[in-house]
Amino acid sequence: MTVDKSYITFNQGLCDFLDKSPTPFHAVASMCERLEQQGFVRLNELHTWGRLATGRYYVTRNDSSIIAFTLAETDLAETGFHMVGAHTDSPCLHIKPQPEKTKHNLMQLGVEVYGGALLNPWFDRDLSMAGRVHYIDSKQQLQHVLIDFNKAIATIPSLAIHLDRQANKERTVNAQQHLPPILMQVTDDDTIDFRELLVQQVKTQYPSLDIDKVLDYELCLYDAQKAAITGLNDDFISSARLDNLLSCYVGLESLINSDTTKANLLICSDHEEVGSVSTSGAQGSFLESVLLRLCPEIEPYHRMLQASMLISTDNAHAIHPNYSDKHDAEHSPKLNYGPVIKTNANQRYATNSETSAYFRQLCHQQDVPVQDFVVRTDMGCGSTIGPMTSSALGVKTIDIGVPTFAMHSIRELAGSKDAYMLNNVLTQFFNQS
Repeated sequence: MTVDKSYITFNQGLCDFLDKSPTPFHAVASMCERLEQQGFVRLNELHTWGRLATGRYYVTRNDSSIIAFTLAETDLAETGFHMVGAHTDSPCLHIKPQPEKTKHNLMQLGVEVYGGALLNPWFDRDLSMAGRVHYIDSKQQLQHVLIDFNKAIATIPSLAIHLDRQANKERTVNAQQHLPPILMQVTDDDTIDFRELLVQQVKTQYPSLDIDKVLDYELCLYDAQKAAITGLNDDFISSARLDNLLSCYVGLESLINSDTTKANLLICSDHEEVGSVSTSGAQGSFLESVLLRLCPEIEPYHRMLQASMLISTDNAHAIHPNYSDKHDAEHSPKLNYGPVIKTNANQRYATNSETSAYFRQLCHQQDVPVQDFVVRTDMGCGSTIGPMTSSALGVKTIDIGVPTFAMHSIRELAGSKDAYMLNNVLTQFFNQS
């Protein structure tokens, strides 16, 4: 297998994106910045779009979901859109609305588990905090801003083995009792107001900002350790949020580098890890709303959908050498052996023979190997944005992804060549008529 060494430069950009994107809000902000550097024009859902000229555009919803697209001199009813989908969220620990806890002269925060997180790896890590803050200024106007403490400010210490001799055999985590992180020491006389701490952080990050009082927030903890290329021969990418910011970055770069004379679209939705039922989730109206504005007449709209195709990109389970019995032996993807087609007879994935054959052809055209994943017949199967999008819109869809270890852990592992190989395939997809 021959792989272009350009993947090294590509991975540097990927790691930078991962580090700048501790939350869906930051991921979308990073993507907006990249798109504007490449000449994409920002649209606003509140404004009248009218008939857009040929060009490159993007629009966001809730600051946490984004759609970017290219309009060409083509009849959308004839060509449809070539679409790539991903999601911006990852399992994590969210800060509760009234989070202040003080025990034994230690300040802690109440947290809520977001998504299907592996909880044990969150212990004994250097944690930071980021997200969106809504506040009022001195004129009592409601505003919002993104914050990132960008340093280790918290930890969740494990209980010593001396006090729990069975920890290595049967350790369980009570999310309510065991997950509140420790932020700092306090005295008996200290009164801690978490929102006031946020005011000080906003002032530190934005010295000229007019902020009077924090009203509310959406914040989460994240691993302060940076993304890294690891392994004796640099075979791996190790990072938080590979599921699914890796796919967001690959889709973004593929769209940016694609042929501008084609009708292409990238959608990165929030809330996939909790079912996608939200205004900015894949079961919301965001994609349908944008497509209707681009093709508002009913007959051409439905023709456009039938001419379109969606590649749903979400990470796949690589076969783990220590747990190989958890895979179907004939469907066991390996790191650095190319993207994975995900199939499920019960429609947990949207792949069918038509879409999988098309994707295999794309991979062949780029000399990229392709792998298959089917969950063991005696195990349950996860799902993606693929089935919900294809069923809602009637768009031909395939579910694929990059093989990954430790999915939903605080730190995941992928192959250092797979993301770049997928980038080449998705760019080929965007460039085809």
